[in-house]
Amino acid sequence: MEKTKKKNIKPIIAAIVLCTVVAIALVVYFVLIPTGTEGAKTIHVQVNVDGETTFSKDIRTNAAYLRGALDEINLIDGEETAFGLWVLAVNGRYANDDELEWWALYVNDEFAMLGVDEMPIENGDRIEYRLTVGYDDMDW
Repeated sequence: MEKTKKKNIKPIIAAIVLCTVVAIALVVYFVLIPTGTEGAKTIHVQVNVDGETTFSKDIRTNAAYLRGALDEINLIDGEETAFGLWVLAVNGRYANDDELEWWALYVNDEFAMLGVDEMPIENGDRIEYRLTVGYDDMDW
């Protein structure tokens, strides 16, 4: 009888440990995720295609996140996914899948690790979309 109790308790302990680890990971995620703040701010937005600037403008916005600011001026278009907007076009220029083109987002000269929906913006931020070909030249 004692052996049966020991066998039954191991899965329960494993489940408790797993739930604790998941709970800690969620707390860390929500504490560390960057958040935007609403309020008046000015950001500079630039679009580069083939090394040439095709759009450059200072935008005044109250948006907390980048998508809100760019939607105000209808600069981006794309496809809604489970992860947010997948940007397919910037300033009317669609990336060509057959040519392996895609739009790379940079914030303050750093490759953005968040999507346009999750990217918080602050006053003075420099936003750049670069039409990129292939995946070999990225400095992830």
